[in-house]
Amino acid sequence: MPSHETERIREIYEQMAPGYDRQLGVVDRLFFGDGRAWVCSRARGDVLEIAIGTGRNLPFYPPDVRLTGIDLSPSMLAIARTRAAELGRTVDLRLADATHLAFDDASFDTVITTLALCTIPDPAAAVFEARRVLRPSGRLVLLDHVRSPALPVRMFQRLLDPLLVRACGDHLLREPLDLLRAAGFEIEEVARSRWGFVERAAARRA
Repeated sequence: MPSHETERIREIYEQMAPGYDRQLGVVDRLFFGDGRAWVCSRARGDVLEIAIGTGRNLPFYPPDVRLTGIDLSPSMLAIARTRAAELGRTVDLRLADATHLAFDDASFDTVITTLALCTIPDPAAAVFEARRVLRPSGRLVLLDHVRSPALPVRMFQRLLDPLLVRACGDHLLREPLDLLRAAGFEIEEVARSRWGFVERAAARRA
C-alpha cells in the first residue's frame, strides 16, 4: 500500500501537471543548465527513468536506448506521452511507485533520476530498488539539488526546507550519494555547481 506521504505527493503533482513545464523551464535555466543532457548522455541499453514526470528528459536520450519511464502521476504521464509522440520517441510509460518497482531483478542497464530523490518520500528504498533492477555493473545516473557545503547557502536551505516539504514534498537537505553508497553503489563521477547545491553523479552497481 502506498504511504500517506506518497499519496500526498501524487496529489501535489496531479495539481502541478498543467503548469509544470512552464515552472521547470525557469528552474532548469537558472540552476540546472545542461544537467539533463549530461545525465541522459550516459544512458545505455535498457534504460529506466524514475519519476519521468512530463518527459522533460526525452529529447536528450541517445536514439538507440530502449526507454521505460515510471511516475506516480497519471496527469504527468499523459503529458509525457504527448511529448514522446511529438518527438517520435518510443517509450514504455507506466504508473508506478519508485519504491515498489514491478520489474524483475537485473532488468536494466541504466537507471536515470533527475530531480526525483528530493521528493520521493523514502529515497533510500527507491535507491535500493534501482540497484535491484540494474544488471551487474549497471549504472545509476542522477541530477538533483542537495545540501550545500557552503554554510550561508546551507543555512538558507534549512530555513526553506520545512516550508517546501510541507508545500510540495521537496527536501533541500538530502545527500543522494550517501544513499547510493549505503545501497552498494560505487561512485564514478560527481560534479557540483551553484554553490554546491546542484549535483550530477554517476554510480555503478558493485
